[in-house]
Amino acid sequence: MQEAAPQPSKINYSKSRACLELSYASGEFFELSAELLRVLSPSAEVQGHGQPRLQTGKKEVRIWKIEPVGRYALKLSFDDGHDSGLFTWDYLWHLGCNKEKLWQDYLDQLQAAGESRQPKLIPLAVDAGR
Repeated sequence: MQEAAPQPSKINYSKSRACLELSYASGEFFELSAELLRVLSPSAEVQGHGQPRLQTGKKEVRIWKIEPVGRYALKLSFDDGHDSGLFTWDYLWHLGCNKEKLWQDYLDQLQAAGESRQPKLIPLAVDAGR
């Protein structure tokens, strides 16, 4: 049986770097970007039901609210409106320990789909009658 991941002893969000910082009593320290957390959200919206949905255009996303959920998770609210999915201590530990591989897998999926991390610009309507 796998041992549960430790609870962070300190949680900080760096607005300037858009990065969640997790410190552990063991000395471990993880920096998880808002973009990584958003595109790998444990929510059903992102993870689907066995078929994850590729998240695109999230390079500029930021976390605007962090709420503890009991003694086992955080609820993160992102400025693109996404606020479902609970980031358990186990999931945050998994992300921290596997960040490089998970990030590269994400970049590879974007490339294979011909998609981008850049947000898509929405063209403004132009009044041709003027």
